[in-house]
Amino acid sequence: MSNSYGSKFRITTFGESHGKAIGVIIDGCPAGLPIDEAFIQRDLDRRKPGQSKITTQRKESDTFQILSGVFEGQSTGTPIAMVIWNEDAKSKDYTHISDVFRPSHADFTYQEKYGVRDHRGGGRSSARETAARVAAGAIAKQFLQLKDISMQAFVTQVGTLKLEKSYQEMNLAAAEENIVRCPDAEMAEKMIQYIDETRLKKDTIGGIVACVVKGVPPGLGEPVFDKLHAELGKAMLSINAVKGFEYGSGFKGVEMYGSAHNDAFYQDEGKIKTRTNHSGGIQGGISNGEDIYFNVAFKPVATIMQDQESINKEGGKAIVSGKGRHDPCVVPRAVPIVEAMAALVLIDFYLLNQAAHI
Repeated sequence: MSNSYGSKFRITTFGESHGKAIGVIIDGCPAGLPIDEAFIQRDLDRRKPGQSKITTQRKESDTFQILSGVFEGQSTGTPIAMVIWNEDAKSKDYTHISDVFRPSHADFTYQEKYGVRDHRGGGRSSARETAARVAAGAIAKQFLQLKDISMQAFVTQVGTLKLEKSYQEMNLAAAEENIVRCPDAEMAEKMIQYIDETRLKKDTIGGIVACVVKGVPPGLGEPVFDKLHAELGKAMLSINAVKGFEYGSGFKGVEMYGSAHNDAFYQDEGKIKTRTNHSGGIQGGISNGEDIYFNVAFKPVATIMQDQESINKEGGKAIVSGKGRHDPCVVPRAVPIVEAMAALVLIDFYLLNQAAHI
């Protein structure tokens, strides 16, 4: 029931971590959109496993195929179906936990909800599903680019290592120049070393991915329940391992007086702007034309290469031994996922807004 997302631009993902394939069906993509398949593949390559020493060593090319909805390089307005075949699944790595509940995983909750679960790599609860979102998000990005809307996500924190600079002080494109995807080269080296040391200790660590969206016109979003920031929060919290979301001044805003926090309006060359942007580009749940920026917190990956106490389906005591191939820190590969979900939210509101008024 919850495998679909969106209203006007609606996606439905399918597949499991160790099944034959994963994929996505997009319904509502406007006809005539030029589809750059190389662009889609580049975003999938940014998310795929086996990129570096600080990511899982599962080897998946994540090469996708478009099955429908695109003809002669353009969307036709009919459903777009894309599939990514699983190539390096090692299901035997998970036979030892077929009847055991791993700490902080979805094993127990899936068993309780469905009465059956695919224990191979977590099945449907695996972050492998997010490759389908990235593929769909890449198409949404191509639409938004035509409207001069762009987004850049990047890593700002790993464990206790935190980048204190504001996004305006950095060249955000530089995030793609290192394996941890932090735009500050000096901090990136520290983060890489930190993650590698964590991996060698057979442990994991969490982090924060920030995202900046530029070029969003004022007026996107819905009042009351479907506020733009509420939908962004829902989209980000739907990503595996996400534990927190804040936009604009976020939790730091509670430390400010209203006189300092308020964003004063002024006019610049016929456009209404704000002198500060503590609102994060959203007021009353609707975009105001300023940059939208937000943070997404990711927990440490639950699978660790250490023995942990747990129980089995019968309630008996069990020891869970970490096996398989897993990320010591998820945030480097989460960057394109955050961008994809932001793109899916924004294209939906953009298309909804076209019918908002004459």
